[in-house]
Amino acid sequence: MSYKARLFWILWLPGMAGVLSFLLVDLSALVAALPQPAGGQVELPPPALLKLLSIIQPAVLMTVATLVGVFLSGRIGLHSPAAEAAARGDRFAEKLRPQILPGVLAGLAAGVAIVLVWVIAKPFLPPEFIVKAEAFNKFMPHAVRLLYGGFTEELLLRWGVMTFLVWASSRLLGARAKSSPPYKEKVAGFSSPPVLGGVADASSDGVVEAAGWSADGVVLSEPQTPKPFYFIGAIAVSALLFGIGHLPIASALAGGLTVPIVIFVITGNSIFGIVAGFLYWKKGLEAAMIAHMSAHLVLITAIYLAI
Repeated sequence: MSYKARLFWILWLPGMAGVLSFLLVDLSALVAALPQPAGGQVELPPPALLKLLSIIQPAVLMTVATLVGVFLSGRIGLHSPAAEAAARGDRFAEKLRPQILPGVLAGLAAGVAIVLVWVIAKPFLPPEFIVKAEAFNKFMPHAVRLLYGGFTEELLLRWGVMTFLVWASSRLLGARAKSSPPYKEKVAGFSSPPVLGGVADASSDGVVEAAGWSADGVVLSEPQTPKPFYFIGAIAVSALLFGIGHLPIASALAGGLTVPIVIFVITGNSIFGIVAGFLYWKKGLEAAMIAHMSAHLVLITAIYLAI
């Protein structure tokens, strides 16, 4: 199995665990708790079919996002250090350890910020939305928040969307930082490839492959990293998309969207999207995943305390 295939499966499996955690949600009870249309109650498909439909779309999107990250991240200097180390057969714990503390601290801070946004926005939100939102929070199992949020959403928004945005914008506008001229070198084996940056892999004929480098033995002496403002732009756009992605459920809870609801939902979720984006850029994907889980621990505590 190639390096990229190993990396794909290492990331896809926890992402799929997050998708499958949706099976823990009582969807029939959840839908019944939502505001019903004026024409009467919505007729639902059988529970088993409803659960199957609820995981198909996120599973497909997560798979596509994982593939995007596997093939594009290394070309622009973005990484999942622990997963990449595991795919290479190295000690992944050494790559994970430096990401834990930044992820936890940033996640806790972001979680507190989201709670503060909720407290500040509450007087401006429709009372029926507040009641429905608080009831909705109780329907969502903790495992779904931690697994789907921590793994699946980070693979979708950071590893997939943010990576693609940085890669596409830098290619379209030609804003790559200069790198040294490429050189060709055949490497026998995998233990010590002549690569100063990026992630290397040994193909079956002993030719080093690296993320963004060809399989015919062409190895760049350093990765071509886009300029910082492309990462910042991608972080902002992916964070905004993360916030917008929560509007449909907010609309379902409120029976429609109002300006205060839109501002609250986008602001609260974008705060974390920005934090996670910078962690992915500066520390690695695992730091963003840890932060997402840590933020949800704060939110779970706030729900328990009825804040």
